Amino acid sequence: MIKSAPSLDNNMNIFNKLSRLSWGFITLIIVIAFIGFTALYSAAGGNFDPWASRQITRFCVGIAGMIIIAMFDIRWWYRLAYPLYILGFILLVIVEIKGQIGMGAQRWIDLGFIQIQPSEAMKIVVVLALAKYFHTATPEEMKSPRFLTPAVFLILAPVGLVLLQPDLGTSLMIVMAGITMFFLSGAPILYFIVGGVLAVLSLPVAWSLMHSYQKQRVLTFLNPESDPLGSGYHIIQSKIAIGSGGIEGKGFLQGTQSRLNFLPEKQTDFIFTLWVEEWGLIGGLFLFGVFGALFLYGHIIAQKIRYSFGRLLAVGLIVNFSLYVFINTAMVMGLIPVVGAPLPMISYGGTSMLTVLVGFGLMLSAYVHRDAKMPRM
Repeated sequence: MIKSAPSLDNNMNIFNKLSRLSWGFITLIIVIAFIGFTALYSAAGGNFDPWASRQITRFCVGIAGMIIIAMFDIRWWYRLAYPLYILGFILLVIVEIKGQIGMGAQRWIDLGFIQIQPSEAMKIVVVLALAKYFHTATPEEMKSPRFLTPAVFLILAPVGLVLLQPDLGTSLMIVMAGITMFFLSGAPILYFIVGGVLAVLSLPVAWSLMHSYQKQRVLTFLNPESDPLGSGYHIIQSKIAIGSGGIEGKGFLQGTQSRLNFLPEKQTDFIFTLWVEEWGLIGGLFLFGVFGALFLYGHIIAQKIRYSFGRLLAVGLIVNFSLYVFINTAMVMGLIPVVGAPLPMISYGGTSMLTVLVGFGLMLSAYVHRDAKMPRM
């Protein structure tokens, strides 16, 4: 007789839960983080301070938190989906009222011992809330504009606040994550076509509402050489560094663009450029390979989850992570305008690192509890 998969309840032994973790997925996370530590060590000229040491500490705390999150019953996160969304939205409102201003943008809340960026967390909680909303959706409901309208509001409400900071890059990330959730949930293709047409028609209005520096980024993308010592400097230096790496790279700690400080923001937005200058095309392809393996592993995890909330959550979060990778690498290669998106687990930054690991923790919670019987509401 074939035995059915064991049902999962709240009394499941902690050791059983640990054994159900995807340790291959976790290994890939550690490999990517180690690459990040190496790049940050190089960015500081062969020193752990000031970036690599802090990033290692944050990662150790973050991965411990990720495993703790994975141990909680997925039904617990299901019940908290909307409360967490509301909390994230309130924090965005607080940012508008008394947020910390840095580099011309108001995006952080200063708690004294740490600064948090609520817009980063919204990338996760929007996916969590939409996964719950679409959990029980029928094909007929997915065709109904009345049913889909509240889900659109779940996306646009935080996007409006993030745009006020202003942070166009994060706003686009939240929108793309939301569109992904609609697609995964089975929304008709016609709606995406109509939405795309409306987006194109609204471009003149969007352009008129953009800040001057945002317009300049778009113009610089179209013609970086128009202002090589000003707005085009970042991307020109990035292309020079990538090209100078060649096939095999200049060698660890031997990147001239980064060593001589021609490469700006080498520890954050342009860290992929530093990596490719030192390790060349081979190193860049290796990094893409590890990211690609994590992406495929995430989809394998999602396919083994037996309920729609967990599958939607897992796929939505791994696609969200992949958008990080695509936008950052395309940006530093001059394929899209500069939007200030970090390379996940590689770029220096506490909020970004912890947000990604929280998302992975939720994915692993769905996988550990992949046989759970979910509530209908």
